[in-house]
Amino acid sequence: MTKLSVNINKIATLRNARGGNIPDVQQAAIDCEQYGAEGITVHPRPDQRHITYQDVELLRPLITTEFNIEGNPTPEFIDLVLKHMPHQVTLVPDDPAQLTSDHGWDTLKYKAFLKPTITRFKEAGIRTSIFVDPDVEMVKHAVDTGTDRIELYTESYATDFFGDRSAAIKPFVKAAEVANSLGLGINAGHDLNLENLAYFVQRIPTVLEVSIGHALIADALYYGLSNTIQMYRNQLIKT
Repeated sequence: MTKLSVNINKIATLRNARGGNIPDVQQAAIDCEQYGAEGITVHPRPDQRHITYQDVELLRPLITTEFNIEGNPTPEFIDLVLKHMPHQVTLVPDDPAQLTSDHGWDTLKYKAFLKPTITRFKEAGIRTSIFVDPDVEMVKHAVDTGTDRIELYTESYATDFFGDRSAAIKPFVKAAEVANSLGLGINAGHDLNLENLAYFVQRIPTVLEVSIGHALIADALYYGLSNTIQMYRNQLIKT
């Protein structure tokens, strides 16, 4: 079954809006694992508008499943990852001014940059994944970076899902087929939710992990965090 990694950035956003420690980000991570999450994802940004570098330090010894740190591999980010040694690092081409992630890597253009960065992480024993759009050429060039996995950036799928889901998933199926043939593991994330998640993993059963934050935390406002995590895990059962 595809693993569910819960991105807890939005919990930190809520805390930061008021100051103090409510909600408690560390306790939320522990609870997510107890409720069935098979991983915890954080995405610290340079302005630390949600997850902070201190959060990463405090979270690392608490995570008992899998810890995934996402981010743009700036020197500060690289140092953070190597200091705290997560199970996985996911490299995302974020501009500091971006509200949220909105594209994958151009793996041809940035190959020379990504390759030595990925090598450093892999030499430290950290599994690497890179954000990639559902573009066959970008997937092919991803192999040359040395990454272990790609994370398919699923915003376009989510946007087009209610128009024509078959057309929306088509480029992702093709990208996944190519990735599988090249020996790349497949993760996925961005705007996946209770409405579109099951179809995605049914059509691409080789997805190893999905990272979901915004939609899951929003749903938890209505269904409760424990119940919501189980609802998402149920969507990952391939039928």
